[in-house]
Formats: sequence, C-alpha cells, structure tokens
Amino acid sequence: MVFESLTGPIFGALNSLFDPVVNYLGPIVTIMIIAIIVAFITTLATKLLVDQNRLAFLQKEMKEFNQEMMQARKANDPKAMEKVQKKQMEFMNLQKEMMFMSFKPMIVTWVPILILYYWIWQSQLLNHTVVILPPFVYYVLLVPLWHAIPISYIHVPLIPWNTVSWFGWYFLCSIGLSQVFRKLLGVKTGGMGGT
Repeated sequence: MVFESLTGPIFGALNSLFDPVVNYLGPIVTIMIIAIIVAFITTLATKLLVDQNRLAFLQKEMKEFNQEMMQARKANDPKAMEKVQKKQMEFMNLQKEMMFMSFKPMIVTWVPILILYYWIWQSQLLNHTVVILPPFVYYVLLVPLWHAIPISYIHVPLIPWNTVSWFGWYFLCSIGLSQVFRKLLGVKTGGMGGT
C-alpha cells in the first residue's frame, strides 16, 4: 500500500513522459532512449561524486604494489616478500577507499534505477518487448549464456532463438553507452586497470 502510494505518481509521470515515445518510436527505441538517459545520469553521478584525481592516484599505487608483489614472487626473495607483506595492510586500506569511492554514485542512483526497472516490468507497452539479434551478434555478445539467467530471456513458445527481452536489450544498450559517456566525460573506472 505504501509502495503503491509512493510509486503511483512516479509511474504516472513516467507513463506521461514515455507512452507517447513508445507509441511514436516503438518500444525498442524507447528502451534505448531510457538506457541512454540512465547511462548518462550514472556516469555523471560518478564524475561528480568520485574524486577522479584521487582515484587515478589509488589505481597507480595499486598497480605499483601488484608489480612489486609479482617481482618478489618471481624472484622468490624472502626479504622482498617480507617487505611486500608489510605493505599489504596499506594496500588493503587503498582497496577499501577505492571500493567506497565506487559505492558513492551507486548509492545515489540505485533506488531510482530499481523504480525505473519496476516501471518497465509492469508496463504493458515495454515489458513484452523482444529484440531479435542477428545470429553473429547474438553469439559474439555471448547472449546464449544469458539464458541461464531468468530475467534476460522470455520463455514463450514461437519466439526465435536469437532474442533478448527488454532487460537484455537495455543491458546491451547501457553497457556500450556507459563506456562512451565515460570516455566523453573523462571518468575513470574503479578497477585496477585505469580508465
């Protein structure tokens, strides 16, 4: 009851905003537009909430530590290994800080994105969207592996084998678009590799 009273106005606004888009452009393009909006907002949140210079510094420190550890292991040098083990606590603190940095934008965007997913899931215009991918694209993107995950595939007879549901289509769009927005906005990722 409380959930419906909170989501009702939000769903009404989303219906007012996107129903004309669905009717004019179709559900596939609408889901792509939603993926563009969400990818941009989450990337922008990361840009604004994460200190990019500090993140770059942490990544550099972690990379140097990993190289030092690998060299000590290769050399099988007990003194070098002891030195690396002493540094390991500092390394763990750097990892914690980096993890916290990656959680900040997620905390801000998580609830709105879940509400948006729920809205799409309950939408009669969008929920039953099925995108047929060309066979080559289907296999290159490893989509057959997605079929093990129930939310990524609609189990309905007479649907071609090379299909993805609205969530699979959203996922494909958002992954690619997030990378584009990260490059355009100069956002670093939280991984060990850098940008």
